[in-house]
Amino acid sequence: MSQLGRVKQWNTFARCWHLFDAAWQNPLECSPTIEKYLKGLNKPIYHPLVDCGDHVVVINSKQIAFPGEEWRRRAYFHHTGYSGGATWTPAWELHDRDPTMIFRKAVYHHMKGNLFRRVVMERLHIYSDSNVPEEVMENITNQIPPLRSIPKTLGSYSKEEIEKYPKIIDYPEDFILSKN
Repeated sequence: MSQLGRVKQWNTFARCWHLFDAAWQNPLECSPTIEKYLKGLNKPIYHPLVDCGDHVVVINSKQIAFPGEEWRRRAYFHHTGYSGGATWTPAWELHDRDPTMIFRKAVYHHMKGNLFRRVVMERLHIYSDSNVPEEVMENITNQIPPLRSIPKTLGSYSKEEIEKYPKIIDYPEDFILSKN
């Protein structure tokens, strides 16, 4: 086998590390994409009985977005295993307790239930903000593109952009805005 062939083969079988920015992303829509990388479906050597998946590092899970009234209507189930140990927790309350749990549950639920699912989930690394340990950042080789574009906030516009924006009305200098 030539040297180039060995490198190609090594790159195919090696576990890569991918970065995904979860800011303003719906975890229910992103979970199929992340599952594809965790299981290795993006590789040409994929087989259901072969463990060839990659690591995925998810950052900014505190800034996820649900559409409409999903924060109030979605509830997550947990059972302790004892009788009467079932609890339903609203999404907003679970997100306040642990910002990484909603994303973890979305990816876990999207994988079909088998014994291999827990092994695959160990390769999912979720961080609530963009502070990732240096030893993890050294391994990242690829970035997964976000599904939604991130809107620009009002605070991110510069003074020049605000002044260039067309005005609808010019208030007179003696005009006072009331707070009613």
